[in-house]
Amino acid sequence: MQFTKKTLPRQIVIMMCFAAPGWLWGQTNTNSKSDAQVTMASIASAVSAPPSKPHDDSFVIGNDDVLAINVWKEPDISRQVPVRSDGKISLPLVGEVQASGRTPLKLEQEIASKLSNYISEPEVTVMVQQINSEKFNILGQVTKPGEYSLTGSLTVLDAIALAGGFRDFAKQKSIYVLRQKPDGTQSRITFNYKDVVHGKHPEQNIKLEPHDTVVVP
Repeated sequence: MQFTKKTLPRQIVIMMCFAAPGWLWGQTNTNSKSDAQVTMASIASAVSAPPSKPHDDSFVIGNDDVLAINVWKEPDISRQVPVRSDGKISLPLVGEVQASGRTPLKLEQEIASKLSNYISEPEVTVMVQQINSEKFNILGQVTKPGEYSLTGSLTVLDAIALAGGFRDFAKQKSIYVLRQKPDGTQSRITFNYKDVVHGKHPEQNIKLEPHDTVVVP
């Protein structure tokens, strides 16, 4: 076919129009591949990075607490362990470690130090799963006096219920809570059961703290 001067530009334009989608698709496909590569690189980076560690440098671990210990990329070592009555826990490669009296952060550092003999730059996270070491006492004219775990936000009424309620001659208006102060002395907080259950002086139904003693005369 022979093109005239008048038809040549039009034919070239038509050919370019047909060729353009392929060229554009090639550009789009290249961009898509580039975006996909960036996305995959981001995912790979996120997967390979160690998890953020929620350090707790205030809570002190005690006997009977249950700890969740995670060692990054070491499922055979990671596990849930209770703190024994001697205050220690046991882990593979680590052996026995003193846990009671330490914060989770300090325990993390101790475990990581011992694991560094076997694992390059171990990442250790210690979380307190159950707090069983914080306890309170309830004494006197209740059905089951004794020591109880301070789980959740227990109040004086909750303590009485846990102890099975009152005995026949309990002085329900003369209950009190003994609480230790930082200086070692004790404060005495009164609790009138009759008033509280009838909606009077609800502020007396205080939230119990570790080592509180509820006394029911």
